[in-house]
Amino acid sequence: MAATRLELNLMRLLSRCEALAAERRDPEEWRLEKYVAALEDMLCELKKQSSKPAPELLNEYSRKVEFLKGLLEAEKLSSSTEKALANQFLAPGRTPTTTKERTPATKTVHLQTKARCTGKMRSELLGTDPLDPLAISDAEELNIRKRKGLSSDGKQSAVELDAVLQHHQEMQEKLAEEMLSLARSLKNNTLAAQNVIKQDNQTLSHSLRMADQNFEKLRDESDRLEQHAKKSVNWLLWIMLIVVCFIFISMILFIRIFPKLK
Repeated sequence: MAATRLELNLMRLLSRCEALAAERRDPEEWRLEKYVAALEDMLCELKKQSSKPAPELLNEYSRKVEFLKGLLEAEKLSSSTEKALANQFLAPGRTPTTTKERTPATKTVHLQTKARCTGKMRSELLGTDPLDPLAISDAEELNIRKRKGLSSDGKQSAVELDAVLQHHQEMQEKLAEEMLSLARSLKNNTLAAQNVIKQDNQTLSHSLRMADQNFEKLRDESDRLEQHAKKSVNWLLWIMLIVVCFIFISMILFIRIFPKLK
């Protein structure tokens, strides 16, 4: 199905937002935040349309918009450690927004942001000027340290810092795996409880149906017993009347046949 005008505008604005997010922005830059808010409104309108895209494509749009929102919220944090931790849990898009992209732009932005936060953490811990981690490789960092005349103690501290950062990253990955394990366990427990409740509901429904059937049978039997009792009383009454009439007629015949003694 061909993309609607609203979807095309959404894709253009999303591509523009990804480009802005990839750039180093001034703290007072306001355009990206306004663009992301507009993206949310357009996405809501797109979901309400009758000719909306496939669910997978809508989920991808929502994923990218949520990533940009999380990126803006992470940038508002004061500590570099908090920014790095917040960026660690962001989920970038899985497919490119435009055909010109080889890899998803949000994934590239995610990697750049993580590298930038790691560079700021290193600068804060080493007490050096913050340098752009996107444009500096490990060899260039080593050359900068040599040009600044860092001593062997400083190099050792840098190595220790890398080990600490690696340890923290491993701890974060372990924590993420534990959270996923807990989420899976909670999901399994929820499904098991749901199955038990479903079985209990089925048993209760069956018991109610059986109670209704037994009540109907009891009422039918009560009606039949009542009718049978009425019939029995009627037959007994007729038999008694017949016996009384027979005795009366017999008495009259007896009197007629045997005259009174003189």
